[in-house]
Amino acid sequence: MLRFVVRRLLVAVVTLTVISLLTFGLFFAVPSSPAKVMCGRNCTAADIAQVEDRLGLRDPLPRQYADFVRGVFAGRTYGSGDFRRECPAPCLGFSFRNNQPVTEIITQRAPVTFSIVLGAAVVWLVLGVSLGMVSALRRGTAFDRIAIGITLTGASMQVYFFGLVLLYLLVYATGLLPFPSYTPLTENPLRWAHGLLLPWMTLGFLNSALYARLARAQMLETLSEDFVRTARAKGLSRRQVHLRHALRAAVTPLVTIAGLDIGVALGGTFITETIFGLQGLGKATVEAVQFLNLPVVMATVLLAAVFIVAANIVVDLLYAVIDPRVRLS
Repeated sequence: MLRFVVRRLLVAVVTLTVISLLTFGLFFAVPSSPAKVMCGRNCTAADIAQVEDRLGLRDPLPRQYADFVRGVFAGRTYGSGDFRRECPAPCLGFSFRNNQPVTEIITQRAPVTFSIVLGAAVVWLVLGVSLGMVSALRRGTAFDRIAIGITLTGASMQVYFFGLVLLYLLVYATGLLPFPSYTPLTENPLRWAHGLLLPWMTLGFLNSALYARLARAQMLETLSEDFVRTARAKGLSRRQVHLRHALRAAVTPLVTIAGLDIGVALGGTFITETIFGLQGLGKATVEAVQFLNLPVVMATVLLAAVFIVAANIVVDLLYAVIDPRVRLS
């Protein structure tokens, strides 16, 4: 098991290194100098030179990349004199437009996105997998037909439509829920959950539709496998066959999809954050693109890659627990 974990971690390190090189390269692939792009159209030559000095853009590219990597682990200093700015580790760059380290921007926005995604993930996994499994076990019944109808409805909807419908029905029309807001979990857990119920319901229901359909199809396929027939022939109860044998085999492929979906969502849920007026990573990324805030764009791209790679590692470890044969691959 240890060798399996070490191999996966080494692959993750190599992957993130390659992504950082590509992202850093794209940062300098803009038509004009990065300093001119970040400074804007009305900047003078003196303003552009100031940005280059503060961000160290006049150094050779290999040295700039080495300074960037060093800043991630040890921090770095931008500029000098009156424009000297300290960027403590992990330093992901300095935003000229915001006049603050990019890490501070991410630290302010990340808890919002984490809260939305993790809460919604609980909803879509519990609701979707449960609905799909029960639907498979009651194939052909009225419950199965209703479940299929619900999943088709959810799969055909978009976040920006369903979110606005729930916002109107549950907030403006009936007042059953407050307008979504973010309160730090450590400050008031009840208010934190209360303010995020609507985003959780929106993302959770729409994503649960996909998981319900996949769980149903996977469970039906598993129930027709030889090992399930053998378990039934041995006289095991229906509950033991379904829970101990069929469910474990059917849920394994869903682990991969869930891990990747959560990893991608942690990179930013712009539409959900915009609909409900929440300041998360997704909105920060789009704002950075709009205002050509390249250090923030680069940092959020790298952060999204970290989330996806980390999700892959977690999925591999869960696979190894569920199916020990994976450790030999």
